[in-house]
Amino acid sequence: MILVLLGAPGAGKGTQAEALSAATGAAHVATGDLFRAEISAGSPLGVAAKEFIDAGQLVPDEVTINMIQARLARPDAATRVILDGFPRNPAQAAALDAAYAASTRAIRAVLLKVDRAVLLERLTARRVCPSCGRSYHLLSRPPKSPGVCDVCATTLITRSDDAPETVAARLANQLAALDSVVDLYRATGRLAVVDGVGPIDEVQARLAAAAAAAGLTA
Repeated sequence: MILVLLGAPGAGKGTQAEALSAATGAAHVATGDLFRAEISAGSPLGVAAKEFIDAGQLVPDEVTINMIQARLARPDAATRVILDGFPRNPAQAAALDAAYAASTRAIRAVLLKVDRAVLLERLTARRVCPSCGRSYHLLSRPPKSPGVCDVCATTLITRSDDAPETVAARLANQLAALDSVVDLYRATGRLAVVDGVGPIDEVQARLAAAAAAAGLTA
């Protein structure tokens, strides 16, 4: 079983994937972590990815897919896998299907659905201390005193990357790509949708139920 966990930035995929992995014993394969590990190890795939990253370019689908396939071939990923951050577009989804079309591995997807307004609220809530660099989140990790760093009492700032207009533009592009992948899995009857809003443990319970229904069990 390969479970593709889909969700927009700010939907909580990483947190929920880690919890689901711990509960089921499935390997948690996050593409960001995988890229960093391969680059750090200096593997051929890591070297290829680093060239594009250093040039400020997106890593081509072919390199990403080869990296994912190599990871899924490892013993700990032989039976149950949670993919976090892949596929990001229909071409990657199609390549994943093609890679395992002749195998017995089922591929299912679960979407953590969070409204755009909530995503914007979550993604624009980060604050940073310009003096000591400490980071805060107004919703999940707020400072003890509003707007002031706990460590050095400096007034917190919003980084340009976290400005509402910047986040909104970035989110629009990412949601368009996500929608196309969601449509592919929905059209083939392999999509479950989970409400991603609420206390973490409640979302975790919903996701666990959806994953079990899809065939991912402990």
